[in-house]
Amino acid sequence: MAVSSATSSAPKPKNSLTVIDNRTGKAIEVEIKNNSIPATAFTQLKAPLAKGERAENDTPYGLRVLDPAFVNTAMITSSITYIDGNKGFLMHRGYPIEQLAEKSNFLETAYLLIYGELPSKSQYKVWSWEIMNHTFVAEDLQAMIRQMRYDSHPMSVFISAFAAMSAFAPEANPALQGQDMYINDKSIMNKQIVRILGKATTVAAMAYRIRINRRFTPPRSDLSYTENLLYMMDHMAEPYSYRPDPRLAKALDILFILHADHEMNCSTSTMVHVGSSLVDPYSCIAAAASALYGPLHGGANEAVIRMLTRIGSVENVPAFLEGVKQKKELLFGFGHRVYRETDPRSKVIREVADMVFEVCGREPLIDIAIALKDAALKDEYFTSRKLYPNVDYWSGLIYKAMGFPLDFYPVLFVVPRVAGYLAHWKQQLDSGKNKISRPRQVYVGKSRRDYVPIDQREDREVTAKDGITAIPHYISKRRLAKI
Repeated sequence: MAVSSATSSAPKPKNSLTVIDNRTGKAIEVEIKNNSIPATAFTQLKAPLAKGERAENDTPYGLRVLDPAFVNTAMITSSITYIDGNKGFLMHRGYPIEQLAEKSNFLETAYLLIYGELPSKSQYKVWSWEIMNHTFVAEDLQAMIRQMRYDSHPMSVFISAFAAMSAFAPEANPALQGQDMYINDKSIMNKQIVRILGKATTVAAMAYRIRINRRFTPPRSDLSYTENLLYMMDHMAEPYSYRPDPRLAKALDILFILHADHEMNCSTSTMVHVGSSLVDPYSCIAAAASALYGPLHGGANEAVIRMLTRIGSVENVPAFLEGVKQKKELLFGFGHRVYRETDPRSKVIREVADMVFEVCGREPLIDIAIALKDAALKDEYFTSRKLYPNVDYWSGLIYKAMGFPLDFYPVLFVVPRVAGYLAHWKQQLDSGKNKISRPRQVYVGKSRRDYVPIDQREDREVTAKDGITAIPHYISKRRLAKI
C-alpha cells in the first residue's frame, strides 16, 4: 500500500497525531492541543465511493466523526469549570468546590463563574445590590404567570416565564437592536445578567405560590439571595419583619453553590448551542431550562426520593440491590456521566443535610439512604462499575426535609444553574470566535426515490408506531344528532 511522506521515518512533532487512511494510503498530521484534536482535520481524508457504497455517505467529501450523545467530543474551549472524574475533583475558575462551599456564598460564586475572579469588597457590594434590586417582575408578566393552572409543573411555569420575558425586554433583543449588541456593548450584557439572576428567584417563588394557591409575595432587597427566595415562597400573614431561618437560608445557599455550574452538561450545552445563534439570553435560559426539565437531567433527585420511598425500610435494602443486579430495579443517585469516583459535591451536601435536620427534624428516609449507600459501597458489583453516590442522592433528602414538593426540586436546581448558563453564554460571546452551532449527521435513510401519487400507492394499515392513527375524541350525543 502506498504511504505518503507523512509516514516516513522523519521525526514527527511530539504534539501531533499521524492518521493513515487505509482506503487510500493518505496520511495526515493532526496537531494535538490541550490534549484534543480538531474534528475538522478528518475532512482531509477523502476517498472515492467503494463498489456498492451509498452515495449518501458523502465519502468523496471527507470523513465524518460520529459521537452519539457527545461521549468524547468537546464542544467548546472553556476556562470556567474543570472536572477530574477519575479523582472526584471539581473546581470553578481554579477554586475547589469544597472551598467555595465552605467560605463563599452563592452570589460571590456566581460573580466568579461569570467574570473569572472573586469580586473585591466594592465590586461585591455593587454586584449584590444590583441583583437584589432587579428582582421585581413586570405586572403584565405577573398577570400572565397567574394564568397558569394550579397543577402546572413548576418548571413549566419557570420556562414559560423566561420565554415570555424576552418580549418584556425589547431593548435586550438582538433581533430588534442588532445582532452584535452583546459583543459591542458589555454594559447591555451586564444589565441582562443581573436582571436574569435577580428575577430567577422571583419566578421560582411565583411557580411555588401558584401550586399552593397563594398570592405572589413581593421580593425584598434587604435579604440575602436565598433568604429572599424562602421569604417569597413562605411569607403568609406575618409582619413584614418575618425572616426565614438563617440556617435554612445558609443550607440552601450552599446547595446553590454546588449546583451553580457543572461544565458542559445537557442544559449548559443547550445554552451554548442556542446562544450561538445570537438570540437574546432570556430565550437561551428558557431553552436550557427546558433541557434541565427532563427526568434524565434535573429530575434525578426526585427519582431518588421515589426510589427510597418504594424501598420502604432498611430491611428491604438487600432485596432491592439484588433486584438492581437482576435488572429488575433501577438505582438512582449513583454513578455519573463524568465522575468515576465519588462526586465531590456529595461529600459537602451530606454535611448540609445534618444542618437542615437540626432545624426541620430528621428525614426518616435518611436511614434507608445510608443503609443503601453502605451496602452498595461494600458490593463489588457496584464498586467495579464506579457507582458511587452523586449530588442528587443527598439533595433530594434535604429538599424533602425542608418541605418542598417533589416537582419543585428541578426549580431548585435550575435557579442556581442560571449562573453557570450565563457564564458560558458570556464566555462564548466574549471569545470573538462565536460560530452558530451546526452539528453534522451520518445519513442512514433511504436513497433517492421518486414520488408516487397517492392513488397509486399500496394500501397498508397504519399503526401508532408507523404514524398517526384515529385518536378518540369526546363528542356529545347532541353533536351527533341528525336533523
